[in-house]
Amino acid sequence: MLNKTLILENTAIKQLALKNKTVVAPMTRVSTKGDGIPTQQMEKYYQRYAKGGFGLIITEGTYTDRSFSQSYPNQPGITNDKQQKGWENITHSTHAAGGKIIMQLMHAGALSQHLSNTRGPSSIQPIRRMLEGYSKKQGQYPLPQAMNLSEIDEVINGFCNAAMRAEKAGFDGIEIHAANGYLLDQFLTDYTNEREDQYGGSIENRCRLTVEIITLIKNVVSRNFIIGVRISQGKVNDFNYTWPNGLNDGEIIFTALKNAGVDYIHIASEGKGFDHGCLTRNGESLPKLAKELTGLTIIANGGLDNPNEANRILQDKHADLVALGTGALANFDWPTRLQNDITITSFNPDIFAKGVTIEAQFKWEESTNAE
Repeated sequence: MLNKTLILENTAIKQLALKNKTVVAPMTRVSTKGDGIPTQQMEKYYQRYAKGGFGLIITEGTYTDRSFSQSYPNQPGITNDKQQKGWENITHSTHAAGGKIIMQLMHAGALSQHLSNTRGPSSIQPIRRMLEGYSKKQGQYPLPQAMNLSEIDEVINGFCNAAMRAEKAGFDGIEIHAANGYLLDQFLTDYTNEREDQYGGSIENRCRLTVEIITLIKNVVSRNFIIGVRISQGKVNDFNYTWPNGLNDGEIIFTALKNAGVDYIHIASEGKGFDHGCLTRNGESLPKLAKELTGLTIIANGGLDNPNEANRILQDKHADLVALGTGALANFDWPTRLQNDITITSFNPDIFAKGVTIEAQFKWEESTNAE
Protein backbone atom coordinates (compact mmCIF):
# COMPACT_ATOMS: atom_id res chain seq x y z
CA MET A 1 0.00 0.00 0.00
CA LEU A 2 1.28 3.46 -0.91
CA ASN A 3 2.44 5.48 2.07
CA LYS A 4 3.08 8.89 0.57
CA THR A 5 3.91 10.23 4.03
CA LEU A 6 7.03 8.05 4.00
CA ILE A 7 8.20 9.69 0.75
CA LEU A 8 7.28 13.22 1.81
CA GLU A 9 8.50 13.27 5.42
CA ASN A 10 11.43 15.47 6.45
CA THR A 11 14.92 14.01 6.47
CA ALA A 12 18.56 15.14 6.29
CA ILE A 13 21.98 14.35 4.87
CA LYS A 14 24.24 14.97 7.83
CA GLN A 15 23.29 18.53 8.87
CA LEU A 16 21.61 19.40 5.54
CA ALA A 17 17.87 19.43 6.28
CA LEU A 18 15.60 18.25 3.44
CA LYS A 19 11.84 18.77 3.32
CA ASN A 20 11.25 15.31 1.84
CA LYS A 21 12.99 12.25 0.41
CA THR A 22 12.73 13.16 -3.27
CA VAL A 23 15.78 14.04 -5.36
CA VAL A 24 16.18 15.36 -8.89
CA ALA A 25 18.76 13.06 -10.44
CA PRO A 26 21.63 14.57 -12.47
CA MET A 27 20.69 14.75 -16.15
CA THR A 28 22.86 15.99 -19.02
CA ARG A 29 21.17 18.97 -20.72
CA VAL A 30 24.05 20.51 -22.80
CA SER A 31 22.41 23.94 -22.61
CA THR A 32 25.21 26.50 -22.38
CA LYS A 33 26.33 28.63 -25.34
CA GLY A 34 29.54 26.65 -25.69
CA ASP A 35 31.43 28.62 -23.06
CA GLY A 36 30.38 26.43 -20.12
CA ILE A 37 28.61 29.37 -18.46
CA PRO A 38 25.16 28.54 -17.02
CA THR A 39 22.33 30.46 -18.68
CA GLN A 40 19.12 32.13 -17.48
CA GLN A 41 17.16 29.22 -18.91
CA MET A 42 19.21 26.84 -16.79
CA GLU A 43 18.42 29.02 -13.78
CA LYS A 44 14.69 28.77 -14.54
CA TYR A 45 14.99 25.02 -15.10
CA TYR A 46 16.60 24.29 -11.75
CA GLN A 47 14.50 26.79 -9.82
CA ARG A 48 11.24 25.23 -10.91
CA TYR A 49 12.26 21.90 -9.36
CA ALA A 50 12.65 23.75 -6.06
CA LYS A 51 9.28 25.41 -6.55
CA GLY A 52 7.85 21.99 -7.43
CA GLY A 53 8.72 20.66 -4.00
CA PHE A 54 11.78 18.42 -4.51
CA GLY A 55 13.81 17.96 -1.36
CA LEU A 56 17.16 17.98 -3.17
CA ILE A 57 18.35 18.86 -6.66
CA ILE A 58 21.56 17.44 -8.14
CA THR A 59 22.84 19.29 -11.19
CA GLU A 60 23.91 17.82 -14.46
CA GLY A 61 27.51 16.66 -14.67
CA THR A 62 29.79 19.70 -14.70
CA TYR A 63 33.30 19.54 -16.11
CA THR A 64 36.19 20.11 -13.73
CA ASP A 65 39.20 21.14 -15.82
CA ARG A 66 40.06 22.56 -19.23
CA SER A 67 42.29 19.69 -20.35
CA PHE A 68 40.39 16.43 -20.80
CA SER A 69 37.30 16.48 -18.58
CA GLN A 70 34.63 17.98 -20.84
CA SER A 71 32.13 15.44 -22.14
CA TYR A 72 29.89 17.41 -24.52
CA PRO A 73 30.23 20.68 -26.48
CA ASN A 74 27.63 22.72 -24.54
CA GLN A 75 28.15 21.12 -21.15
CA PRO A 76 28.48 23.53 -18.19
CA GLY A 77 31.79 23.86 -16.37
CA ILE A 78 33.09 25.15 -13.04
CA THR A 79 36.63 26.07 -14.08
CA ASN A 80 36.67 29.89 -14.10
CA ASP A 81 35.08 32.93 -12.49
CA LYS A 82 32.40 33.45 -15.18
CA GLN A 83 31.20 29.87 -14.93
CA GLN A 84 31.22 30.12 -11.14
CA LYS A 85 29.17 33.32 -11.26
CA GLY A 86 26.62 31.67 -13.55
CA TRP A 87 26.17 28.87 -11.06
CA GLU A 88 25.93 31.40 -8.23
CA ASN A 89 22.81 32.81 -9.91
CA ILE A 90 21.33 29.30 -9.96
CA THR A 91 22.07 28.50 -6.31
CA HIS A 92 20.63 31.85 -5.22
CA SER A 93 17.39 31.29 -7.18
CA THR A 94 17.08 27.69 -6.01
CA HIS A 95 17.57 28.61 -2.37
CA ALA A 96 15.13 31.51 -2.70
CA ALA A 97 12.52 28.99 -3.87
CA GLY A 98 13.14 26.80 -0.83
CA GLY A 99 15.35 24.19 -2.49
CA LYS A 100 18.67 22.55 -1.69
CA ILE A 101 21.13 21.98 -4.53
CA ILE A 102 24.27 19.91 -5.03
CA MET A 103 26.66 20.16 -7.98
CA GLN A 104 27.74 16.97 -9.71
CA LEU A 105 31.42 17.07 -10.71
CA MET A 106 32.27 15.02 -13.78
CA HIS A 107 35.24 13.98 -15.91
CA ALA A 108 34.41 12.26 -19.21
CA GLY A 109 37.63 10.35 -19.66
CA ALA A 110 37.43 8.09 -22.71
CA LEU A 111 33.71 8.84 -23.30
CA SER A 112 34.13 12.45 -24.37
CA GLN A 113 32.01 13.53 -27.33
CA HIS A 114 33.70 16.93 -27.27
CA LEU A 115 37.38 16.06 -27.62
CA SER A 116 39.19 14.08 -30.28
CA ASN A 117 42.28 13.64 -28.11
CA THR A 118 41.01 11.84 -25.01
CA ARG A 119 42.47 10.22 -21.90
CA GLY A 120 41.49 7.16 -19.89
CA PRO A 121 43.02 4.75 -17.40
CA SER A 122 44.24 2.58 -20.28
CA SER A 123 44.44 2.85 -24.05
CA ILE A 124 41.36 0.72 -24.70
CA GLN A 125 38.74 1.40 -27.35
CA PRO A 126 35.38 2.20 -25.67
CA ILE A 127 32.64 -0.18 -26.70
CA ARG A 128 29.53 0.84 -28.62
CA ARG A 129 28.85 4.24 -30.13
CA MET A 130 28.42 7.85 -29.02
CA LEU A 131 25.10 9.09 -27.66
CA GLU A 132 22.83 10.69 -30.22
CA GLY A 133 21.62 14.23 -29.70
CA TYR A 134 24.31 15.42 -27.30
CA SER A 135 27.00 16.27 -29.83
CA LYS A 136 27.59 16.54 -33.55
CA LYS A 137 30.30 13.96 -33.02
CA GLN A 138 28.88 10.51 -33.69
CA GLY A 139 30.16 7.02 -34.30
CA GLN A 140 32.93 5.35 -32.35
CA TYR A 141 34.56 7.05 -29.41
CA PRO A 142 38.22 8.01 -29.98
CA LEU A 143 40.89 5.61 -28.77
CA PRO A 144 42.11 7.24 -25.53
CA GLN A 145 45.69 7.60 -24.42
CA ALA A 146 46.50 6.05 -21.05
CA MET A 147 46.87 8.72 -18.37
CA ASN A 148 50.31 9.22 -16.86
CA LEU A 149 50.68 10.06 -13.17
CA SER A 150 51.02 13.77 -13.87
CA GLU A 151 47.70 13.74 -15.74
CA ILE A 152 46.08 11.82 -12.87
CA ASP A 153 47.29 14.53 -10.49
CA GLU A 154 45.70 17.09 -12.80
CA VAL A 155 42.39 15.21 -12.55
CA ILE A 156 42.57 15.25 -8.75
CA ASN A 157 43.43 18.95 -8.66
CA GLY A 158 40.60 19.67 -11.10
CA PHE A 159 38.03 18.03 -8.84
CA CYS A 160 39.41 19.83 -5.78
CA ASN A 161 39.41 23.26 -7.45
CA ALA A 162 35.90 22.62 -8.79
CA ALA A 163 34.66 21.67 -5.32
CA MET A 164 36.07 24.87 -3.84
CA ARG A 165 34.42 26.93 -6.58
CA ALA A 166 31.13 25.08 -6.04
CA GLU A 167 31.16 25.99 -2.36
CA LYS A 168 31.95 29.64 -3.18
CA ALA A 169 29.07 29.61 -5.68
CA GLY A 170 26.68 28.71 -2.87
CA PHE A 171 26.07 25.01 -3.43
CA ASP A 172 25.07 22.86 -0.46
CA GLY A 173 27.55 20.21 -1.54
CA ILE A 174 29.05 18.31 -4.43
CA GLU A 175 28.54 14.86 -5.88
CA ILE A 176 31.56 13.12 -7.41
CA HIS A 177 30.49 11.34 -10.58
CA ALA A 178 32.05 7.89 -10.38
CA ALA A 179 29.28 6.19 -12.36
CA ASN A 180 27.83 5.51 -15.81
CA GLY A 181 31.08 4.76 -17.62
CA TYR A 182 32.84 8.12 -17.23
CA LEU A 183 36.44 8.52 -16.05
CA LEU A 184 36.25 7.42 -12.42
CA ASP A 185 34.05 4.48 -13.39
CA GLN A 186 36.56 3.63 -16.12
CA PHE A 187 39.21 3.29 -13.42
CA LEU A 188 36.84 1.17 -11.33
CA THR A 189 35.79 -1.16 -14.17
CA ASP A 190 37.85 -4.26 -14.86
CA TYR A 191 37.74 -4.22 -18.67
CA THR A 192 38.61 -0.51 -19.08
CA ASN A 193 41.48 -0.49 -16.57
CA GLU A 194 44.52 -2.61 -17.38
CA ARG A 195 47.00 -0.47 -15.44
CA GLU A 196 49.83 -2.13 -13.54
CA ASP A 197 50.53 0.73 -11.12
CA GLN A 198 48.78 1.78 -7.89
CA TYR A 199 45.61 2.65 -9.85
CA GLY A 200 45.12 -0.77 -11.47
CA GLY A 201 44.82 -4.42 -10.66
CA SER A 202 42.85 -5.10 -7.48
CA ILE A 203 39.49 -3.46 -6.94
CA GLU A 204 41.03 -1.59 -4.00
CA ASN A 205 43.55 -0.06 -6.41
CA ARG A 206 40.88 0.70 -9.00
CA CYS A 207 38.95 2.64 -6.31
CA ARG A 208 42.05 4.61 -5.39
CA LEU A 209 41.54 7.64 -7.65
CA THR A 210 37.99 8.23 -6.39
CA VAL A 211 39.14 7.80 -2.79
CA GLU A 212 42.02 10.25 -3.25
CA ILE A 213 39.68 12.83 -4.76
CA ILE A 214 37.24 12.52 -1.84
CA THR A 215 40.02 12.71 0.73
CA LEU A 216 41.58 15.82 -0.76
CA ILE A 217 38.26 17.60 -1.28
CA LYS A 218 37.49 17.11 2.40
CA ASN A 219 40.68 19.05 3.15
CA VAL A 220 39.74 22.08 1.03
CA VAL A 221 36.04 22.62 1.77
CA SER A 222 34.26 23.51 5.00
CA ARG A 223 33.23 20.81 7.46
CA ASN A 224 29.50 21.13 6.75
CA PHE A 225 29.81 21.07 2.96
CA ILE A 226 28.21 17.83 1.72
CA ILE A 227 30.36 15.39 -0.27
CA GLY A 228 28.54 12.60 -2.07
CA VAL A 229 29.51 10.10 -4.73
CA ARG A 230 27.50 8.49 -7.51
CA ILE A 231 28.24 4.84 -8.32
CA SER A 232 26.66 2.50 -10.84
CA GLN A 233 27.10 -0.86 -12.44
CA GLY A 234 25.70 0.03 -15.87
CA LYS A 235 27.20 2.61 -18.19
CA VAL A 236 25.93 4.88 -20.94
CA ASN A 237 27.76 2.61 -23.38
CA ASP A 238 27.13 -0.68 -21.52
CA PHE A 239 23.70 -0.76 -19.86
CA ASN A 240 23.91 -4.41 -18.86
CA TYR A 241 27.27 -4.44 -17.07
CA THR A 242 27.23 -5.77 -13.51
CA TRP A 243 30.03 -5.98 -10.97
CA PRO A 244 31.68 -9.38 -11.54
CA ASN A 245 31.79 -10.32 -7.85
CA GLY A 246 28.49 -8.78 -6.86
CA LEU A 247 28.16 -8.07 -3.14
CA ASN A 248 31.86 -8.79 -2.57
CA ASP A 249 32.79 -5.96 -4.95
CA GLY A 250 30.15 -3.76 -3.34
CA GLU A 251 31.55 -4.41 0.12
CA ILE A 252 35.03 -3.27 -0.93
CA ILE A 253 33.78 -0.22 -2.84
CA PHE A 254 31.29 1.00 -0.23
CA THR A 255 33.76 0.51 2.63
CA ALA A 256 36.41 2.48 0.74
CA LEU A 257 33.98 5.33 0.11
CA LYS A 258 32.89 5.45 3.76
CA ASN A 259 36.48 5.41 4.99
CA ALA A 260 37.32 8.26 2.61
CA GLY A 261 34.65 10.33 4.33
CA VAL A 262 31.66 10.69 1.98
CA ASP A 263 28.33 11.84 3.38
CA TYR A 264 26.14 9.89 0.96
CA ILE A 265 26.30 7.24 -1.75
CA HIS A 266 24.05 7.58 -4.79
CA ILE A 267 23.58 4.26 -6.60
CA ALA A 268 22.31 4.79 -10.13
CA SER A 269 20.49 2.49 -12.51
CA GLU A 270 21.42 3.23 -16.09
CA GLY A 271 18.20 3.37 -18.04
CA LYS A 272 16.39 0.14 -17.18
CA GLY A 273 14.99 0.53 -13.67
CA PHE A 274 16.01 -0.18 -10.10
CA ASP A 275 15.86 -3.98 -10.30
CA HIS A 276 18.03 -3.99 -13.42
CA GLY A 277 20.78 -1.62 -12.33
CA CYS A 278 20.83 -1.71 -8.53
CA LEU A 279 20.75 -5.48 -8.02
CA THR A 280 23.60 -7.94 -8.49
CA ARG A 281 23.49 -10.80 -10.99
CA ASN A 282 22.03 -12.87 -8.15
CA GLY A 283 19.28 -10.36 -7.41
CA GLU A 284 20.83 -8.90 -4.23
CA SER A 285 20.37 -5.21 -3.45
CA LEU A 286 23.53 -3.11 -3.63
CA PRO A 287 21.84 -0.05 -2.07
CA LYS A 288 20.68 -2.14 0.89
CA LEU A 289 24.20 -3.52 1.32
CA ALA A 290 25.62 0.00 1.19
CA LYS A 291 23.16 1.13 3.87
CA GLU A 292 23.79 -1.81 6.18
CA LEU A 293 27.54 -1.65 5.72
CA THR A 294 28.17 2.08 6.00
CA GLY A 295 25.23 3.66 7.83
CA LEU A 296 25.50 6.56 5.38
CA THR A 297 22.61 8.22 3.56
CA ILE A 298 21.86 6.14 0.46
CA ILE A 299 20.13 7.49 -2.65
CA ALA A 300 18.54 5.00 -5.06
CA ASN A 301 17.63 5.61 -8.69
CA GLY A 302 15.80 3.85 -11.49
CA GLY A 303 12.13 4.05 -12.43
CA LEU A 304 11.18 5.56 -9.09
CA ASP A 305 8.77 8.13 -10.54
CA ASN A 306 6.14 5.45 -9.84
CA PRO A 307 5.11 6.35 -6.26
CA ASN A 308 4.45 2.72 -5.38
CA GLU A 309 7.96 1.75 -6.47
CA ALA A 310 9.49 4.70 -4.61
CA ASN A 311 7.52 3.70 -1.53
CA ARG A 312 8.75 0.09 -1.82
CA ILE A 313 12.39 1.14 -2.02
CA LEU A 314 12.07 3.30 1.10
CA GLN A 315 9.84 0.94 3.05
CA ASP A 316 12.06 -2.10 2.41
CA LYS A 317 15.08 -0.01 3.48
CA HIS A 318 16.97 -0.21 0.22
CA ALA A 319 17.64 3.53 0.47
CA ASP A 320 16.90 6.74 2.34
CA LEU A 321 16.16 8.96 -0.66
CA VAL A 322 14.77 8.33 -4.16
CA ALA A 323 16.19 10.11 -7.21
CA LEU A 324 14.01 10.76 -10.26
CA GLY A 325 15.34 11.35 -13.77
CA THR A 326 12.80 11.13 -16.58
CA GLY A 327 10.05 11.29 -13.96
CA ALA A 328 11.30 14.72 -12.92
CA LEU A 329 11.52 15.85 -16.55
CA ALA A 330 7.86 14.98 -16.98
CA ASN A 331 6.82 16.33 -13.56
CA PHE A 332 8.92 19.21 -12.25
CA ASP A 333 6.40 19.31 -9.37
CA TRP A 334 6.32 15.53 -8.68
CA PRO A 335 6.37 15.90 -4.85
CA THR A 336 3.60 18.50 -4.95
CA ARG A 337 1.52 16.27 -7.20
CA LEU A 338 1.99 13.36 -4.82
CA GLN A 339 1.08 15.51 -1.83
CA ASN A 340 -2.11 16.80 -3.46
CA ASP A 341 -3.18 13.56 -5.20
CA ILE A 342 -2.67 15.06 -8.65
CA THR A 343 -2.04 12.59 -11.47
CA ILE A 344 1.66 12.07 -12.16
CA THR A 345 2.39 12.34 -15.88
CA SER A 346 4.23 9.49 -17.59
CA PHE A 347 7.46 10.43 -19.34
CA ASN A 348 6.94 11.08 -23.04
CA PRO A 349 10.07 10.61 -25.20
CA ASP A 350 8.68 13.33 -27.48
CA ILE A 351 9.93 15.79 -24.85
CA PHE A 352 13.21 15.50 -26.79
CA ALA A 353 11.55 15.89 -30.20
CA LYS A 354 13.09 19.34 -30.61
CA GLY A 355 16.42 18.32 -29.01
CA VAL A 356 17.81 17.38 -25.60
CA THR A 357 18.53 20.93 -24.39
CA ILE A 358 16.51 22.84 -21.83
CA GLU A 359 15.55 25.37 -24.52
CA ALA A 360 14.22 22.54 -26.70
CA GLN A 361 12.27 21.09 -23.78
CA PHE A 362 10.67 24.46 -22.99
CA LYS A 363 9.68 24.91 -26.64
CA TRP A 364 8.15 21.43 -26.70
CA GLU A 365 6.22 22.16 -23.51
CA GLU A 366 4.92 25.42 -24.98
CA SER A 367 3.81 23.75 -28.20
CA THR A 368 2.15 20.90 -26.29
CA ASN A 369 0.30 23.29 -23.98
CA ALA A 370 -0.84 25.33 -26.96
CA GLU A 371 -2.47 22.37 -28.68
